Amino acid sequence: LSWVFAVTVTPLLGIMFLKAPGGKKGDTKDPYGGRFYAGYRRFLEACIGYRAITIGVVVGLFAVSMWAFQFTPDGFFPNSTRAQFMVDYWLPQGTHLDQTAREVSEIEESILDMEGVTHVASAVGGGFPRIILTYTAEKDNDAYAQFFVEVDDWRKIEDLMLEIRADLERRYADAVVNPKKFMIGPNEGGRVQARIQGEHPDTLRRISSQVEEIFENDAGSKGVRTDWRQRVKKVVPVLATEQANLNGVTRPDVALALSEGFEGKTVGLYREEDKLLPIVLRAPDALRSDVASIENLQIWSPAAAAMIPIRQVVAGFETVFEDEIIMRKDRRRTIIVHADQVSGPASELLSRVRPAVEAIPLPPGYTIDWAGEYEDSGDAQAALMGGLPVFVLIMILTVIGLFNSLRKPLIIWLVVPLSLIGVSFGLLATQNPFDFMAILGFMSLMGMLIKNAIVLIDQINVELSEGRTDYEAVVNSGVSRLRPVAMAASTTAMGMIPLLPDPFFVAMAVTIICGLLFASGLTMFIVPTLYATFYGVKKPA
Repeated sequence: LSWVFAVTVTPLLGIMFLKAPGGKKGDTKDPYGGRFYAGYRRFLEACIGYRAITIGVVVGLFAVSMWAFQFTPDGFFPNSTRAQFMVDYWLPQGTHLDQTAREVSEIEESILDMEGVTHVASAVGGGFPRIILTYTAEKDNDAYAQFFVEVDDWRKIEDLMLEIRADLERRYADAVVNPKKFMIGPNEGGRVQARIQGEHPDTLRRISSQVEEIFENDAGSKGVRTDWRQRVKKVVPVLATEQANLNGVTRPDVALALSEGFEGKTVGLYREEDKLLPIVLRAPDALRSDVASIENLQIWSPAAAAMIPIRQVVAGFETVFEDEIIMRKDRRRTIIVHADQVSGPASELLSRVRPAVEAIPLPPGYTIDWAGEYEDSGDAQAALMGGLPVFVLIMILTVIGLFNSLRKPLIIWLVVPLSLIGVSFGLLATQNPFDFMAILGFMSLMGMLIKNAIVLIDQINVELSEGRTDYEAVVNSGVSRLRPVAMAASTTAMGMIPLLPDPFFVAMAVTIICGLLFASGLTMFIVPTLYATFYGVKKPA
């Protein structure tokens, strides 16, 4: 639509408001006779004259930028600038919900006393409702709590997260404390996740403990944990088979009696308006909270037609440790070790721990894969790049049809990679990651640079149609199109400047500004040089 306005409204406005400059009839003044254009002309002629050196320098710059690009921080989605952040609080698995609630109430008061904090909300035994699309609540767990902390300025969040983590780890040594910002993107679990798959739980836990140790030994990690959590104590009755048979008691009967005595049994429903509340029959709290009362539980004996103490059919009770949580993926037992970075992008933490984790010897049938931000980023980029070749092919065919040539489209498309030079050095200079938004910015650069190259090639065709020599057409096209290309690039770059302070858009803005300005500058020299090289244009003697 903007193109339609450009070719219709712009000429109309030009006729309405622009007037021909005054002067004597026949008076002509070269609009490109100034010092700036004369300097550009001389430099362009030198580039064409020493075309091998010019192309070699550009190829060298591109190679250096490719090498430097490996030092650009990786990322997926940037953190949100909400004046809120979360604090995950994990107690040892098996902790009673009441104990978690007591500690949460103490922590709330201490966080509220910190400078800059305006509000604190907490959820015990699970996460909050999904207040924003990218928030994913933790599964229900009595040993888990989460805090939402609201501050008066989002710039204070980094310092507050460090202060809260240090304070809580000092006061609650057995807890895992993990403050983290909201993300504008997938936000489930740790940013760095090692996924271990296999069959036997003991082997999975042994491997995961090695991974945890590697994560914890890195000073830049925090919130190291597994999704299986710790094993919990379980009291298991040892059935006295002979006595149980004499009393007509079976194993399910014993299990049911234990469940009714401590957890309770639902015996009915109570309706309150539109709610159905379960009616639970269970022992008094004094008995339920005392494990010693387990031997005095009553169980129905069909043989005696009376209630008897459970100790008459149970030889004793054993305390064992079992996995309360077992996770699976693709029907295979899977344990995931989670970690978050203290500062900087998660990719830096991943790059530090990855070699040591992948060096762990694994038994046959066991694997370690990387999940978290690494996997999410790969999936998103694969989806983004999946349709890109088709559209690039359409663009190439369009340019070929526009010029009815193969060499001219090749010259135009050789300009596109030059944007990587400015992008690489721009992101390195500003220490911004090449994240999802930067990828979108880089893709948008393709069309801008192709447009600049098309303008130059089209002007060469115009100059040739007016009877100029090949050399004059190449040089004059660069001189006459210098101002339009520079204005288009500079106005686009200036339009990105307001996005630089925004953490969400800064990587995209830097990518477009640096990539466009640098590549547009090179375009004004390399396109005429490539044209002269491909078509054998020589400077007249």
